[in-house]
Amino acid sequence: MSKGKLAKFADMETYENVFQYPYSVVSNVSFAMRGQWREQYFNNQNPIVLELGCGKGEYTVGLAKLFPQVNFIGVDIKGARMWTGATQALKEGLTNVAFLRTNIEIIDHFFAPDEVQEIWLTFCDPQMKNPRKRLTSTFFMQRYRRFLVNGGIIHLKTDSNFLFTYTCYMVERNHLPVEARTEDLYGDSHLAPRTPYLVPRTIQTYYESMWLARGLSIKYMKFRLPHEGPLEEPDIEIELDDYRSYHRSKRSSLETAK
Repeated sequence: MSKGKLAKFADMETYENVFQYPYSVVSNVSFAMRGQWREQYFNNQNPIVLELGCGKGEYTVGLAKLFPQVNFIGVDIKGARMWTGATQALKEGLTNVAFLRTNIEIIDHFFAPDEVQEIWLTFCDPQMKNPRKRLTSTFFMQRYRRFLVNGGIIHLKTDSNFLFTYTCYMVERNHLPVEARTEDLYGDSHLAPRTPYLVPRTIQTYYESMWLARGLSIKYMKFRLPHEGPLEEPDIEIELDDYRSYHRSKRSSLETAK
């Protein structure tokens, strides 16, 4: 029998690899480890990579196994989901993994300038109704600039055509350097095995396998975020996805959105 939410929350209160700071806490208490993740937690000077909206933490743990000389931090507000990855990391003795339970809207409260080298956005909610909530929006890009190194890398892996299309327009509008892009990560026969597409093809989450089984293509983009220059939202209508994840239909009768 699987553990219930309360049992998982109780577990995580004792986990040394989990830090829990929801918005209500951070508004009153500063995060003392900001700028000191390497010194106070990881005890090394290796690069730091975030997975924002990590869910169960499958990708965070998978990346940590692939790259033992890199530090990975999974971030999400859903603690019951995060328990899975945090528990696995402890059981397998992965010392290059941590989890931060907080609201991504305040992610810059936890990391100092130039403290992070890369960000992974894996299957995040496309937020088709609210551009400011999209994790690839300029609203979030401005926040990422506050702690990501100049020209730091952002990876997007998604089943959402809407989010992928929106991100392409956002990147193009702001002249952000693109290092890799495909609309069919697993089906594109032109993607050689030793390319920037190797890592995103190596790790496959539970829901990703479900979406592939439903015939949905997985899209991937890798781009850099320089510090200089203003960021502007793309002003273009984009066709909405005709489905939602977890076998649910879309909630709105609208066909397009900005």
